[in-house]
Amino acid sequence: MKLRWIPAGIVFAMWSTLFLAACSKGSGSDYGSGSSSGGNNPPPAAANTVNISNMKFSIGSLTVSSGTTVTWINDDDMAHTVTADDNSFNSGSLKKGDSYKHTFSGAGTYPYHCTFHPTMKANVVVSY
Repeated sequence: MKLRWIPAGIVFAMWSTLFLAACSKGSGSDYGSGSSSGGNNPPPAAANTVNISNMKFSIGSLTVSSGTTVTWINDDDMAHTVTADDNSFNSGSLKKGDSYKHTFSGAGTYPYHCTFHPTMKANVVVSY
């Protein structure tokens, strides 16, 4: 069997094509975004987390099991509270970025509000 030599120009063209094809994969607009969707979507909320934003609680009625810890995060530009209607828990004043956690140990419905803004109301329903 006789070996044939392939001209250097053809070899260079083949390798260049393969190199460019490999480099082009994954170099779209998602670079550095930490997301494969390419959008500006916020990360999903953590389970049992209520965000405070635009003068409201993000979840009007949250149902959890007994022993669950619920976290409230103030994403608003003003201070808010998380205060049980029966005063069984109270966050005190939460500035933007502050959070408050409360563990619910007994079954029942726990309505709460913001003492600074009485129209802000929600509740946590705890089941066994």
